[in-house]
Amino acid sequence: MSGTSTPTVFDGTSAAVARGTRVAIAVARWNESITRRLLAGALHRFAAVGIGADAVDVAWVPGSFELPLAADRLAATGRYAAVLCLGAIIKGETSHDHHIASAAAAGIEAAGRHHGLPVIFGVLTCDTLAQAMVRAGGDAADGYAGNKGAECAAAAIEMAGLLEAIRHGGAA
Repeated sequence: MSGTSTPTVFDGTSAAVARGTRVAIAVARWNESITRRLLAGALHRFAAVGIGADAVDVAWVPGSFELPLAADRLAATGRYAAVLCLGAIIKGETSHDHHIASAAAAGIEAAGRHHGLPVIFGVLTCDTLAQAMVRAGGDAADGYAGNKGAECAAAAIEMAGLLEAIRHGGAA
């Protein structure tokens, strides 16, 4: 082999959010005191990069078990660059939480692969309410630091940028 070539690098971290980018968020009502805080963090992060409330659709579902179906239907519309799934599963006295978490994770992952767009798993799986509160913390004053909803929104933005870069053969 002769010469020095460099690989093509695909990276969504430096991609600018395209004008008109729309995102969807499916949010579970179960543990709503937590999921509303996750939603606030996600909306804050989207707004920080120029995705305003008018470019975000929110679908409320009963619980985390229902997130995959909502995510699948939202992704199927073709209207969104990414779909976030926000929920909070807190351990109880039985193993019920494990079954819900497994089904939610598998379904959310499958929706993303099936539709070829970022479908982000933002479902807390905590042992206690206190753990969930910490992961849904922060506020506008601190940029929702430590808020997993905000972190999932950042992941959605990066993945949407990455997929766009791959689609165009290089940096988006």
